[in-house]
Amino acid sequence: MRLVINPQFKLGEIPIKNVKIDLNSRDDIPPLLLGLQYIYTTPELNEKVFSILEQKINPDTDNNNGRPGMDLWKILVCGVLRLNLNWDYDHLTEMINQHKTIRELLGHSAFLDEPDYKLQTVKDNVPLLTADILDEINTVVVQVGHDFFHKNEDEKLRGRCDSFVLETNVHYPTDINLLYDAMRKVISTIAALCLLCGLTDWRQSINNIKTIKRLFREAQQVKRSTSKNEDKKAERWKLIQDKHQEYLDKSNAFLERVRLTLPKIHGGGLTVIPLIFELEKYMEHAARQIDQIERRVLKGEVIPHNEKVFSIFQEHTEWISKGKAGVPVELGLKVCILEDQHGFILHHRVMQFETDDKVAVSMVQAAQSKFPRLNACSFDKGFHSPANQKELLEYLDAVILPKKGKLSKKDKEREHSPDFIKARHQHSAVESAINALEVHGLDRCPDHGIEGFKRYTALAVLARNIQLLGVKLRQKQLALLKQEEKLRKAA
Repeated sequence: MRLVINPQFKLGEIPIKNVKIDLNSRDDIPPLLLGLQYIYTTPELNEKVFSILEQKINPDTDNNNGRPGMDLWKILVCGVLRLNLNWDYDHLTEMINQHKTIRELLGHSAFLDEPDYKLQTVKDNVPLLTADILDEINTVVVQVGHDFFHKNEDEKLRGRCDSFVLETNVHYPTDINLLYDAMRKVISTIAALCLLCGLTDWRQSINNIKTIKRLFREAQQVKRSTSKNEDKKAERWKLIQDKHQEYLDKSNAFLERVRLTLPKIHGGGLTVIPLIFELEKYMEHAARQIDQIERRVLKGEVIPHNEKVFSIFQEHTEWISKGKAGVPVELGLKVCILEDQHGFILHHRVMQFETDDKVAVSMVQAAQSKFPRLNACSFDKGFHSPANQKELLEYLDAVILPKKGKLSKKDKEREHSPDFIKARHQHSAVESAINALEVHGLDRCPDHGIEGFKRYTALAVLARNIQLLGVKLRQKQLALLKQEEKLRKAA
């Protein structure tokens, strides 16, 4: 049983529309709470948002029977707070238990103590907000923001499109430390399986992991010789190969022991099955890394980039080199956003094995399907291709897409026109939106898996738009208060 919000008021509970939020605070919390409060208290917006949540989260749940679950409103508030304020789950749990205004907005009594939120409860419920759900809610929020703040229904939207890298939560990868990660998980997982099944084969698993770590460190610390003496260089290279060979031999020996142990695994209940799948996955990673180390160090081969994996835990991680000063390499995935002239993010896309020029048209198509008034968009040179220049004109009245390389006479006329130059000058504003997203959570993704990555990104975009809605509401309310103050003084 899961409700939107409990309709039964408790002693001391304040209606959410009456919750007082400090308009003069310079902290990030008040504008975010103002935006959430507006969603809850605006009937049209409230109905659409909660309809999406009810249809997508546990659609078959009987709201009249069963153990009470976390209300949908509370899940949404917790998710938005976590992302926009860049909190981890521990900080989020502390704030929703102790912060007075946040608890009032969640629908709790101002003075009547209630059971605290548990960390695991928050961790289990916030991920129910999938990327698709958040994308639908984001569209509704932006549409209402446009309608409320810009009454002219014929106003055209002008977009700005750019991409940035959202890093995954991984360490710098080398083939030998990835092998250590895989072997560590192989040994600990087979030890857990043996414990469940009452076997003693891997009772020395902790010492086994220490053995692998020692060999890994020895291989890691032996560096190539910088001497000009060829004999010394050859001697050092032989030592490097010997240390790597020793590391590989011991890893292969442990993998063979695991293969001999697996047929003995039986019983242990249902928890055994997922552990076996996990074990097989880590064994595949270990076998791949052994093969690549052998080819690179012992045989002198160059490993093709497409064969490399940069994290055994976050397998979607890509090695991205954007050529920026001081940031030679970033480990993560690129995220493309399309922002309008009012600052709202109309659409975003997580890019897997894609470059900017491959997503330009699809970004515009997706944004226009939600916001048909989009008739112009600016890009940087990374999005250019001859096909994009032509195809984008089928969807937009104005395409501000600088061409790479030498310009033809026609291209010079186009790129030196006053409208093109003006749009190019305004395009840099998208960097402000990217910086705001990075400051408010999209610098590094702590969630696991590609689905967690997409959910984290979508939640950050929604939280950013709700915050922007709150900022505009605060400006409007402060302007009204200032006007009332002037009238009072004049009287």
